[in-house]
Amino acid sequence: MLRAGIVGLPNVGKSTLFNALTRSLKAESANYPFCTIDPNVGVVTVPDVRLQPLAKMENSAEIIPAAVEFVDIAGLVAGASKGEGMGNQFLSHIREVDAVVQVVRCFEDTEIHHVTGSVNPVRDIETITTELILADLDSLRRQMPKLEKDAKRGDKKAAAKLALAQKLEPHLDQGNPAITLELEEEEKPIAKSLFLLSGKPTILAANVKDSDLAEADNNPHIETVCAYGREHHGCDTVVISAQIESELADLDETDANEFLADLGIAESGVGQLIRAAYHLLGLRTYFTCGPKETRAWTIHIGDTAPQAAGAIHTDFERGFIKAETVGYEDLIAHGSIQAAKEKGLYRQEGKDYVVQDGDVILFKFNV
Repeated sequence: MLRAGIVGLPNVGKSTLFNALTRSLKAESANYPFCTIDPNVGVVTVPDVRLQPLAKMENSAEIIPAAVEFVDIAGLVAGASKGEGMGNQFLSHIREVDAVVQVVRCFEDTEIHHVTGSVNPVRDIETITTELILADLDSLRRQMPKLEKDAKRGDKKAAAKLALAQKLEPHLDQGNPAITLELEEEEKPIAKSLFLLSGKPTILAANVKDSDLAEADNNPHIETVCAYGREHHGCDTVVISAQIESELADLDETDANEFLADLGIAESGVGQLIRAAYHLLGLRTYFTCGPKETRAWTIHIGDTAPQAAGAIHTDFERGFIKAETVGYEDLIAHGSIQAAKEKGLYRQEGKDYVVQDGDVILFKFNV
């Protein structure tokens, strides 16, 4: 399972958000046996409005959503790349995740101390980004002497890795995160092998006060963070209120919806954040449905039908024959599999078919 790490400076709402995530949308251990893990790791379900209509259509006894793993990473301070604070622990933990959710404080509150003494979200983003860049530069410079020796001996892989490292070094040295460097297609797998911290896909989570969430567009910090994220990181921003999410976590679904409606908010920020992280990780969903259960299965963008079948069981992939499939929108529009068949929308696909987000699939296999 791919992991998204929640990072941020101290007192920005990072742990409050993580606790709300893992309390309100925690995956059931019966469905996800791997979700009993460290206290700072939580497996949470991915909200998906498509599950309920599918389950209703099939009279399913159970609904099982997709899931994604979040990691609460120790707070960072300036100097982390040199071991300041919990710097070494922070950097080792962030190295282990596949994407980063950076929580940024976008609210004023004299009772909650900011580590630098004032609220400046762009400065906070730059503090974390700078530490990641410095750690990447240090890592590259330690790798390069050996890569040079191996390249001189005729090692083609080392030569390719060295060429990319030499391309990355000046980019990082100018204060640019690795993810903003345009790479050729063949360079992308090499970049992954360098384990660059600033090369991880990122979402900015702009944390606002509960009273500001409904009118977040009027918060000057939000506009600044959104623009900065797009320009300097090529990333999206999700506006959340960790305080509201913490309160929602203690309510049932009906009470939570009423609470949000009273605040003039259509949807919990946590739901938006989880979906954004899911897509940031390059994940998509297909469905299986029947009387026993309607279930969302997680695949990677570009997965073929046999690979998607393997998400259910390796035997499905090994013995794959064909996939009978219909798109979610087509199925809902016509009301049943049979009606979709009559309209020619229910298809039989082979091993080269690339599964699309929202496909409803029945696999045929033989082992």
